[in-house]
Amino acid sequence: MESIINRIDKNQFWKFHGGIHPPEQKFITENKPIRTLPLPKELILPLQQHIGQAGDLLVSVGDTVLKGQPLTSSAHPMAVPIHAPTSGKITAIKDSTIAHPSALKEPCLFIEPDGNDTWVKRNICNDYTKQSDSDLLQKISDAGISGMGGAGFPTYVKANTSAKIEFLIINAAECEPYITADDLLMKEHSPTIVDGINILHQIIKPENVLIGIEDNKPAAIKALQNATKNLDHIRVCIIPTKYPSGGEKQLIQILTGKEIPSGAIPSSQGIVMQNTATCFAIADAVINDIPLIRRVTTVTGLGLNKPQNVWALLGTPVNFLLEQCELHPHDKQRIIMGGPMMGFTLPSGNVPVVKITNCVLAPSAKEISDESTEVECIRCGQCADVCPAQLLPQELQWSAKAKDHQQLETLNLFDCIECGACAYVCPSHIPLVHYYRIGKAEIREHKQQEIKADKAKIRFEARKLRLERDKKAREEKQRKAAEARKAKMNSGTVEANNEMSAVAAALARVKAKKAQTSDTTSQDSTTEAAAKPKNPQIAAAIARAKAKKLANQVTDNSDITAEVDKTVEAKVESKTPTENIADDKKSKVAAAIAKAKAKKLAKEQADEKTDVQNEITEETAVNDVSEADSKKAKIAATIAKAKAKKLAKEQVDEKTDDQNEIKEETTVNDVSEADSKKAKIAATIAKAKAKKLAKEQVDEKTDDQNEIKEETSVNDVSEADSKKAKIAATIAKAKAKKLAKEQVDENAEAQNEVKENAIIADTNIEAAALDESPQLEQLETTTDVSEADSKKAKIAATIAKAKAKKLAKEQEAEKSDNSQSDVEDTKATEKKKRIAEAVAKAKAKKQQRLELN
Repeated sequence: MESIINRIDKNQFWKFHGGIHPPEQKFITENKPIRTLPLPKELILPLQQHIGQAGDLLVSVGDTVLKGQPLTSSAHPMAVPIHAPTSGKITAIKDSTIAHPSALKEPCLFIEPDGNDTWVKRNICNDYTKQSDSDLLQKISDAGISGMGGAGFPTYVKANTSAKIEFLIINAAECEPYITADDLLMKEHSPTIVDGINILHQIIKPENVLIGIEDNKPAAIKALQNATKNLDHIRVCIIPTKYPSGGEKQLIQILTGKEIPSGAIPSSQGIVMQNTATCFAIADAVINDIPLIRRVTTVTGLGLNKPQNVWALLGTPVNFLLEQCELHPHDKQRIIMGGPMMGFTLPSGNVPVVKITNCVLAPSAKEISDESTEVECIRCGQCADVCPAQLLPQELQWSAKAKDHQQLETLNLFDCIECGACAYVCPSHIPLVHYYRIGKAEIREHKQQEIKADKAKIRFEARKLRLERDKKAREEKQRKAAEARKAKMNSGTVEANNEMSAVAAALARVKAKKAQTSDTTSQDSTTEAAAKPKNPQIAAAIARAKAKKLANQVTDNSDITAEVDKTVEAKVESKTPTENIADDKKSKVAAAIAKAKAKKLAKEQADEKTDVQNEITEETAVNDVSEADSKKAKIAATIAKAKAKKLAKEQVDEKTDDQNEIKEETTVNDVSEADSKKAKIAATIAKAKAKKLAKEQVDEKTDDQNEIKEETSVNDVSEADSKKAKIAATIAKAKAKKLAKEQVDENAEAQNEVKENAIIADTNIEAAALDESPQLEQLETTTDVSEADSKKAKIAATIAKAKAKKLAKEQEAEKSDNSQSDVEDTKATEKKKRIAEAVAKAKAKKQQRLELN
C-alpha cells in the first residue's frame, strides 16, 4: 500500500484498457451557478427510485403532507423510503411512466403543492462526531439516500460493511460529456461534501480517502483542495481526462492499480466508493435532518436558450425543467435523460426527476444527427479495442440477438458498464448497448422464474413429505387403537363382553343387509312355497285363453269358407250346363287349393300352440328353480314371446298372400263375366278376412301384454326383479323392430309375386277372350289336361317358389334367434330340462283334450 500512496503523491496513476475521448461540451453550463426553481404545479414520485424493493405506503389519496415527511417505509434491507419534496395534498396513487429506457410504468404518488413549503419538525445535529455509527447509519437510511452517481444502490448498505477497508474512494470524475452537476456542486458546496466524507470515514474507518477528479475541472479541484488542506487522511487525486474514467472499476484501477474480478464487489478488495453528490446528501441528512428530496441536475443542450444546473425537487416533471430553461424545440426534438453516452431518450416530457437524474439533455438537430440505419457487423474489432471492461462486444451482440443466455453469461455480460464506448466507435451504427440491456433484462427475468420454480418445488416436496408423515401417523394411531380394542375385548371383563356383543351385533346387521341385496337369499322358504302353486294356475289360464283364440280363428275361417261356397253355388245354378261343367272343374281345383291351405293353417296353429306350451313350460320351470335361475328363464321366456309374435305376424302375411293367390287364380279362371263377379266377391271376402286378422292381432297383442303383466305381478317379488323385467322389455322391443323389418321385406316379395301373377292372369284373359268356340269349351270340359290347367300349374309353381323363399328366410331368422336362446338355455341345469319336459307333456295332453272338446 505504501507504493500506491507514493505513486498517488507523485501523480503517477495506472491506466485501464480502452476508453475514448468524445467532445466534452461542458462549456455550456460549467460557468453557470446552480439555480433554485419555483415549485411546479404537480410532483410525481415513483415509489421505487433505487436498486432494491419499493417501500410500503404510509399515506393515501386525500392526505395532506409536509415537506420532508416520509411517504413509504419498509424493514427490508434493500428498501429506502421516499419523502415529500414540499407540503401539499396527495391527489392520486396510480401507475405512471418512469425514467426507464423501455417507458416502463410503475406506481407513483401525485402531490399537488400548496405553495407554503411547510417543513415537518427536524432535529439539527451540531456535532455528528458524537453520534454512534449505528445512529449515523440509521439517519442515512431514514433519509432515503441511495447512490446518486447512476447505480442507485442503497448507501447505508454499502457503508455498513464488516470488511477491513483500505481505501474510501470519492468519485468526482464526472467523465460523461455535457454533465457538470457534480462540478458545480464541488465548486459551491465543497465543505458540505467534505463533511459527508468525514461521516463516511467515521462509519467505515478506512486507512485512506481518495478523491478522484479529472483534470478538466480546475475550479472544482481547487475548491476541494482548500476544503481538505487540513485533513491528512484525504487526498485529492487529479487524473487524466478519459471516458469512462468515472466508472467504478475503472476509477479503482486508475487510483490503486487493482482490478475487481468478474462478479465481485469492491468491498471484497478492501475498497468502498461513493459519489460526491451522495456525500453532500449524507451531510445534509445527518447534520440538517434533510432527507433526499432534491438534487443538482444539469439541464443542457443547444436546444435551450438558458441551459444551466438547477436544484430540482424529486418528482419534478422534465417538461417543467425545459420550460424553465426555455426550450425551443425542432421537428425531430429528442429529450435524453443522462448524458449522450449512457443516457436514454424519454418517451414523453411528463417523466419525473428521480434520485439518479443528473442530467436532462435537449440537443439541437446539429448536435445529434438522426439515428443512422443499422447494417451488418464488418468485424473491424474497434468495439473490443475501446471496451474498458475488456469484453467482446460483437460476440455479445450476436448472442443477445440469438437469445443465447448461457453464452451471454459465459462472455461476462454483466461486467458491461453500459458506457456506450463500443456503440460510439461502431462504423455499422449498431446500438450495441441496446442489445446488452435487453439481454440483461431477459436473464434477470429468467433467473427470477427459476427462483420461483425452485421455491414452488420446495413447497411441493415439503407438502408431499408432510402428507406422507400424516398418513403414517394416522395408520400408526389406528393400529394402536385396534390393538388396544383387541386387548380390551380379550380382557374378559363385563365391558369387554359388552363390546364384543356390540361388534357381533354390527356384523350381524351387515350380513343382514348383504342378504337383502343379494339375489339368492332375498326370498325365504315361505315365500317360495306360496309362489309355486300360483305360477302353474296362471300359466294354465294363459294356455286356455290362447286355445280359445285359436279355436275362434278356425271357426272364423270355416265361416268364411262356407260363405264362399254358398256364393259359388248360387253362381253355378245361374249358369248354363256347359259353363257349370267348366266351373265345376274350377271349383274342384279351388277346393283342393283351399284344403291345402287349411292344412297349412292348422299345422301353423298347432306349431303356435306348441310354442305357447313351451313358453308355459319354461316359465313354470323357471319359477320352480332358484331366483338366480329365474332371471335367465325370464329372458328366455321374453325371447320365446317375441318369436310367437313373429310367427303371428308371419301368419297374417301368409293369409294375406293366400288372399292374393285366390284373387290371382280367380282372375285366371274367370274368363267370363260370371268369373269376374266371382273375383270381386273373393276380393271382398279377402278384405274382410284381412280386417278380421288385423283385429285379432291387436287382441293378441293386448292379451300378450296382459300375460306379461300377470307374469310380472307373480314373479316380481322384489325391486331387483322389476329392473330385470325392464331389461327383458327392452330386449323384446329390439326384437320387435327386427321382425317389423323382416315383414317389410316379405311384403315387398309378395308384391313382386302379385305383379308376376297379374301379368300371367292378363295373358290368360286375352287367350280366353279369343277362344269362344263351343269345341274349345267341350275340349276344356272333357280333357283332363288342358291349357288352362297348365297355366294354373305354372301359377301354383310360382306361388310355391315364393313361399319356399319366404320359409327359407323365416328359418334363417329362427335359427339366429334360436342360436341366441340356445346359448342362454345351455346354462340351465339338467334339473330344469327334466322339469320342462314333464310339464310340456302334461300341457300337450291337456291341450289335445281341449281341441277335441
